[in-house]
Amino acid sequence: MKIGELAKRTGLAASRIRFYEASGLIAAQRQANGYREYPPQAEQTLLVITRAQQSGFSLEEIRRLLPDPVAKSWPHDELLAALRRKVGEIEAMQARLAQNKAQLLATIADIENKPEGMQCGENAERMLASLQSRRQSE
Repeated sequence: MKIGELAKRTGLAASRIRFYEASGLIAAQRQANGYREYPPQAEQTLLVITRAQQSGFSLEEIRRLLPDPVAKSWPHDELLAALRRKVGEIEAMQARLAQNKAQLLATIADIENKPEGMQCGENAERMLASLQSRRQSE
């Protein structure tokens, strides 16, 4: 299929498809008229690439995990290991985000619960001192 049809089927811009081709992630045959002709499996490969990028895989990681074009087989063990690694990275990121959220909520609570009559400038100094003492205790 031509690049326009592939773009329509995948929802990707033609420039993005050309970028993936230039990156060696997909291949096209050049016709005598210079048009690119993509094999039917290019649509599925682009879906995999898009989903992998959304999951945090780099293009280099994706390149290593795509099926061998000659053997047309997926690197099963390497693929599973990479997916498990990515899940671990996501879990670590979730833990960091949860910790950041808890710190922000604590800061919001501290700001909202300032002592009565305390001016904004004094409250800011109190909050900065509180943040410094938290950092030192970590």
